[in-house]
Amino acid sequence: MDVLELSHVSKAFGRTPVLKDLSFSVPEHTVYGFIGQNGAGKTTTMKIILGLCRADGGEILVNREKVRYGSGRTNRYIGYLPDVPEFYGYMTPREYLALCGRITGMEDGEIKKRSGELLEIVGLTQSDKRIQGFSRGMKQRLGIAQALINSPRLLICDEPTSALDPAGRKEILDILSAVKEHTTVIFSTHILSDVERICDEVGLLHQGSLALRGSIEEIRQMRRSDGFEADFYAPEDAEYFLQLYPQGERLGKTQLLYPGKSRKEMEKAMRILVETGITPQRLEMKEPTLESLFMEVTGT
Repeated sequence: MDVLELSHVSKAFGRTPVLKDLSFSVPEHTVYGFIGQNGAGKTTTMKIILGLCRADGGEILVNREKVRYGSGRTNRYIGYLPDVPEFYGYMTPREYLALCGRITGMEDGEIKKRSGELLEIVGLTQSDKRIQGFSRGMKQRLGIAQALINSPRLLICDEPTSALDPAGRKEILDILSAVKEHTTVIFSTHILSDVERICDEVGLLHQGSLALRGSIEEIRQMRRSDGFEADFYAPEDAEYFLQLYPQGERLGKTQLLYPGKSRKEMEKAMRILVETGITPQRLEMKEPTLESLFMEVTGT
């Protein structure tokens, strides 16, 4: 079942189109990477899904129920983590989650049980200090707990790792990977290595519509190879090989890159190495990365 469905959604601000005939769907229990350049319309899309911004055309369904601008009815299925979550700093995590639970109409016993489960998931069970003393990473983890308090069918995260150090990013990514067992996650980010690490499906928003969509593997299949690299023990070996097999680019004194070359071309290079007796330190196909495909599509 698809938890979220967008059909032919359009949006313009004045005469500037932001979304043009945008259509995609998100299956349940997946992490969907929603990527694009700054200003591509990712945040606008999420605001329309939340009913906070009016679409000019098209239809959005959350849990097969139509989203209507100004109505929060479908938001009972949604948990939302903004890029910079705000809290009441004088509260503890449990106090804050209790407040969020009451706002959503949960019973006190359910709030207590659910808060304990979520604080365990996000690693804040031992923290009884006030939120105002939390680090950015701790606030992001608490933000995820807040977004999950009412057991939503869909969790929307807007740039949740953008300002975190590597350790903080890993913590958030591990949490998002774990919670997809119970919910569906839309992960909006510009950190493409994070997308490759945890996302099941990806949509690249460019010029108002999806320029790439599918699983990570399906997207990589669109371009089989970025060529191959050859790394030698000595600079003179690299120079000699470059003379025998031109079209390579120098990456360093001992490294050569043959961009766009196929596996058959690399096999040809291996035969030259065997015939000449040159021993490489490394000969490796360069599989296309999400970043290289992103740069190719967006022209950046």
